[in-house]
Amino acid sequence: MTLSDTPLSPAAGILRDLIRCASVTPDEGGALTVLQNRLEPLGFKVIRKMSSSPGTPDVENLYARLGDKSPNLCFAGHTDVVPTGDESAWTSGPFEGEIANGHMIGRGAVDMKGGIACFLAAVEASLESGQHFPGSVSFLITGDEEGPAINGTKAILDWLVEQGEEIDACVVGEPTNPDVIGDAIKIGRRGSVSGIVTVKGVQGHAAYPHLADNPTRGIITLVGALMGEPYDHGTDNFQPTNLEVTSIDVGNPAFNVIPAIAKAQFNVRFNDTWSADSIKAEIECRLGEAASDKYLRTDLANGTRPPIKFEVEYTDRPSHVFLTKDDRLIASLSQAIEDTIGRKPELSTGGGTSDARFIKDVCPVVEFGLVGQTMHQIDERVALDDLITLTEIYKAFLAEFFVEAEK
Repeated sequence: MTLSDTPLSPAAGILRDLIRCASVTPDEGGALTVLQNRLEPLGFKVIRKMSSSPGTPDVENLYARLGDKSPNLCFAGHTDVVPTGDESAWTSGPFEGEIANGHMIGRGAVDMKGGIACFLAAVEASLESGQHFPGSVSFLITGDEEGPAINGTKAILDWLVEQGEEIDACVVGEPTNPDVIGDAIKIGRRGSVSGIVTVKGVQGHAAYPHLADNPTRGIITLVGALMGEPYDHGTDNFQPTNLEVTSIDVGNPAFNVIPAIAKAQFNVRFNDTWSADSIKAEIECRLGEAASDKYLRTDLANGTRPPIKFEVEYTDRPSHVFLTKDDRLIASLSQAIEDTIGRKPELSTGGGTSDARFIKDVCPVVEFGLVGQTMHQIDERVALDDLITLTEIYKAFLAEFFVEAEK
């Protein structure tokens, strides 16, 4: 069955138009224009803003608001998508929005053009039914979530603060549900720190180890220390802190050469037991103790056990742990899910990072969207029924949130 044979829900129609915009980070691809053309007839004031920063690509973003009173309920998301991979491996073109077996196929279908389409469809349906918003509804849509995340949400939020624009609560439409719609609302995220440990040795011939210093012994020792003892056992709201070594490399193609340098890159996801600074201090403590512990290292040929020479460098801005405790926002969304589909969602803090890490500095924020099983995959797809369900949940949430706001 092709797209033209299948009647589309309002959300599916919007999503089809968005998928057909090849908005691979950092290209806008026409996606923001699609949204602007739907929002302005509804009465939204739409602002398109280009953000720039040295060493990163320029990114165009959109902020739109309906109303000028508080509370301002914001829906945040991103229209940029990851690259398609091998397009010949797709069942249909990744930017076509074809229908197959009750699903729409396309890059960004669930991450996260589908969530944007559903919220916009919910706003349209609410207004058409005569619903009154005793406050404001806004959209904050970035084109930099899948990229460096410098010229997107963070930049626009800084600009909005400078303009005196206030956001009172926010829902990010990321695909939060593991299996079915209504599984989980994300009310927080673990923090994230990435780094590279470098051990310097002395290059030499493999047959003459006494004339060299093999850094692989050192990097193995240090990696063992980083991945050894648990950092903690979790808290009431978060999983245990976990560090994963994601690469060990010596850059050496030769079998008979002892390398001069060995590197290990790592990422740690930490809970509210730690801050970015304290987890870095713990990492450096573990490395320092392992580097100087003679029982953890192998003798050099001359019988000495000097400390392992290492450096640790953190590669990007850390993501800070946060937990949202706003009862009105969480309760309104939970109630809307339960009223619409009869499922009580888990309040989760699992998974990776998102732009909620920036929004939490401005207002309370939660995340709720589609099922994320196919995000970033070949044949990324969304069930047409899920688009209808999520639209109904968002519509119920809009009503519930503003009822609570008037109390």
